[in-house]
Amino acid sequence: MSPRTFVNSPLARIARLVLGNKGSVAMVLGKTVHLSGATREEFLADPEWVAHEEVHLRQVRDLGLARFLAEYLLESARVGYYQNKFEVEAREGARQFMLERARGLRQP
Repeated sequence: MSPRTFVNSPLARIARLVLGNKGSVAMVLGKTVHLSGATREEFLADPEWVAHEEVHLRQVRDLGLARFLAEYLLESARVGYYQNKFEVEAREGARQFMLERARGLRQP
């Protein structure tokens, strides 16, 4: 099942501006992937991007939204966006998904 999305999200737009207004941005809030700079179709057409955001959806489910947001923001302030442990985990989850997909263990 495809994740719920919110296209042209004002919150994702702010994140996009903070990140330098380069490319498209997706961010998870609760059970929804908020998008800026991409349509739902563009997002869903990129399985690695979807897999990355699915990891964030799981992180929110596991920690709860308030705790996830607090820990995510503290981690970003401490080590930066790219080294944030939540982003590292999401990149690794997406990488594993793509490897499994290439080996035929996951559906395209």
